Amino acid sequence: MVVVMDVLYQPTKPLITSSSPSPSISDRNFNYYAHVSTKYHPLPSTSSSFRLHRITSQLAPNSSKTDAGYGCSWMQDNSTYKSIIANHERRHGPLHSMFPSSPAQVSSVEDLFEFICSGPLIEKLGFTPETIAESIDKWLTNGFHVCELFNLNELYLTIPQKARIYHYYIPVFLWCEQQISDHRSTFKDGDDIPPLVIGFSAPQGCGKTTLVFALDYLFSKTAGRKSATISIDDFYLTYDEQAKLREKNPGNALLEFRGNAGSHDLPLSVETLTAVSNLTKEVSSGMKMKLPRYDKSAYNGRGDRADPSTWPEVEGPLSVVLFEGWMLGFKPLPAQVVKAVDPQLEIVNKNLEAYYDAWDKFIKSWIIIKIKDPSCVYQWRLQAEIGMREAGNPGMTDEEVMDFVSRYLPAYNAYLPTLYTEGPKGSDSNHTLIVEIDEQRNPILAG
Repeated sequence: MVVVMDVLYQPTKPLITSSSPSPSISDRNFNYYAHVSTKYHPLPSTSSSFRLHRITSQLAPNSSKTDAGYGCSWMQDNSTYKSIIANHERRHGPLHSMFPSSPAQVSSVEDLFEFICSGPLIEKLGFTPETIAESIDKWLTNGFHVCELFNLNELYLTIPQKARIYHYYIPVFLWCEQQISDHRSTFKDGDDIPPLVIGFSAPQGCGKTTLVFALDYLFSKTAGRKSATISIDDFYLTYDEQAKLREKNPGNALLEFRGNAGSHDLPLSVETLTAVSNLTKEVSSGMKMKLPRYDKSAYNGRGDRADPSTWPEVEGPLSVVLFEGWMLGFKPLPAQVVKAVDPQLEIVNKNLEAYYDAWDKFIKSWIIIKIKDPSCVYQWRLQAEIGMREAGNPGMTDEEVMDFVSRYLPAYNAYLPTLYTEGPKGSDSNHTLIVEIDEQRNPILAG
């Protein structure tokens, strides 16, 4: 009943106030509830939906799919953001009722405005209270659609839910929108503009798939842009080719299973990225192509390329391609450096030399999710597997998780420092966003 009454209530005075100088907004009708509805829709049956099973596997222990969301750990109530917001040095006015003991109800644009301004990415992304006030309608619309996607009630969000949406997903989405605008501005009127390929380099389990899932939905819902999503997982070798790779590298645990450089079908990736980049307005209006997908469950978890009949279709023209992967942007290092990390990494490092031409050269803008300690990957993977087991689904044992992650840690230890300090080969700092996250996968810094 309270929610219904709030929806019906029409404020008669401005909802946004700030102790900081800002544009005159007293005459603007910022009615949050004009953007929301109590009618929720099921997840869209689009090419994005295929990733839902990967998102729901990122469950926190003892969590399950409920009416409050689809099981992602950030949808569970916790106090992680309370200390972040309380201690943040860029607060603009009091955060009225931001930290109630029960889930926070988004009851006014004023509260939400203050909450958005306190986000850890705001200043580095160039947002100010003034620019946020001017574009508040866009923030509200985007927030509504993210809630719609994850089946969340936008009028009754927990602090972690509000933070993940308004401190992470929407700021990153707006950054991507600016990157697309900058990309398109480099072409003349009438030119055939290829889609912008944005690369997402982030360790396993840190939430990149969910981020890309949300961005893909926002491009369609609020920006009217056609987008395509691709993962480096889609380019793994077939089951038979994996067997040949193991035979060729006996005793090398890093190449015994899919994952490291050398276990991907690079010609397929070049073919796919070239084709999807050609889905431009002039040549591809109405043209469709299938995007390859990989079935990790095949052959008792060894994996195999999915049947092409199950691959999702994407229709041109495209505005943006979202390309994500745990090792995107990794650059080969001197042999003595990688051997010092792990002697088995030497052949992986050699294999990596071909990856720039197969992957990275297609990427014009980068989002790099930075972590402080690669050991977080083990904890994140363990959480996911525990959640799967407790939900009654097949999951790896703790020992199997340790073995699985151990095959990736040498590459993380070798290549992440260079990725964070130098960026990917050929990247431009003006088109690179580094978002540092904590152990709860929450953003704490942007660079």
